[in-house]
Amino acid sequence: MNLSAKTVVVIAIGAALYGIGGLPMFGIPVFANTTLKPAMAVLALFSVLYGPIVGFLVGFIGHWVTDLFAGWGVWLTWVLGSGIVGMIIGLFPIITKNRIEAGFFDKKDFIIFVALAFAGNVIGYGTSAFLDTILYAEPFSKVFMQLCIIAAGNTVLIAIVGYLILTNLAKRKKQSTNLTEAP
Repeated sequence: MNLSAKTVVVIAIGAALYGIGGLPMFGIPVFANTTLKPAMAVLALFSVLYGPIVGFLVGFIGHWVTDLFAGWGVWLTWVLGSGIVGMIIGLFPIITKNRIEAGFFDKKDFIIFVALAFAGNVIGYGTSAFLDTILYAEPFSKVFMQLCIIAAGNTVLIAIVGYLILTNLAKRKKQSTNLTEAP
């Protein structure tokens, strides 16, 4: 994989923001070892703006950073889950043919965005829950409850923050594309 310097910098910034925003002091505890984190909005936005590879790496590296600094050790199963979430949400620019870059973000785009956020959370953290059950002998009922709460909570958080930011970003892009040079 050949990543440009700009892409590496974007990944580093996204992972740092996700890593810091994922720390327990910024989250809302909702269940055993389960916290709703504003960092999920950061992951979603970097994924939407830069695609699935950046989304995966921001989620993977960022969650790793969170786990390191939080002091509970790195849970690779959940680190992988965050990477998968970012990768799936990162399909947005491909599916919508970069409509945000052209200055468009309508109801259909929002529905696609929320569907990808939900699918990403279910698949990504579903993988984490499954691996926790297999590798760490975590009780299925516990990891299933974690999955349900996180998938629903993250999707709502991503939808609200994403709508506000992406709507305004599309408006800004549209204004900048409508500029013409004076004669």
